[in-house]
Amino acid sequence: MAEPALASRADLARALSHYNDRQFDQAIEAATAARKSPETQDAGAVVLARAHLERYREQVDPADLSAAREALGSVRTAVLEPRTRLEYLLALGQALFLEDEFGAAASLFASAVTPARDLEPKLGEAFVDWWGSAVERQADLAGEDLRMGMFSDLARDMRTELGRSPESAAAVYWTAAALRGAGESSAAWDAATSGWVRARLAGERAAMLRADLDKLVLQGVIPDRVRLLPPLERAAAESQLRADWELIKERWR
Repeated sequence: MAEPALASRADLARALSHYNDRQFDQAIEAATAARKSPETQDAGAVVLARAHLERYREQVDPADLSAAREALGSVRTAVLEPRTRLEYLLALGQALFLEDEFGAAASLFASAVTPARDLEPKLGEAFVDWWGSAVERQADLAGEDLRMGMFSDLARDMRTELGRSPESAAAVYWTAAALRGAGESSAAWDAATSGWVRARLAGERAAMLRADLDKLVLQGVIPDRVRLLPPLERAAAESQLRADWELIKERWR
């Protein structure tokens, strides 16, 4: 009995390694093997589902989405370890998101942020990032008034999350993005500026956070701030705001 158990754990370890290396074909093969043992069948199913979801994002093959649902539906959640249980929840939310069920996905992601952060900050960050993306997609499909309300709620929630986790790059970005979506372009500018200044708190995610904030400000916040100005004043105002933003970046490298 020991040898099959060791083999199944090795299959699971291989599946996780391939998944983390974004080698999804190999992860699927190893996770499928891990599912054959009672000891690893549930954790293997979670890895299998996640690998299929990632491959779906790359190739948009509906068979991957179906395979992910099948794998998730087979999991005996009571036997999952705490981290695997959260990865299972993340996969459920991702599957809903990829099926365009953005509201349901947002609700699921939001519900798991705190336990994920308590277990591992990086995992919590993933839930926050997907949560923000799901609300954005949901809001983009809504009417204008409802859309702005959704973004206002998201901005409030992300500010709360940032108070709990000052190092969260996702909460920094989504605070600024949500304020912009809510029509509060001046507040979005302020949030993006503070996010740029505090980005070092995000550690290895600092460079990506700053790149995302730069794109948000240049392509979204600045155009929003000048949109209501008289046409003859827009170009000069936009040029000045761009110069102001470059100065902020230069001062706070």
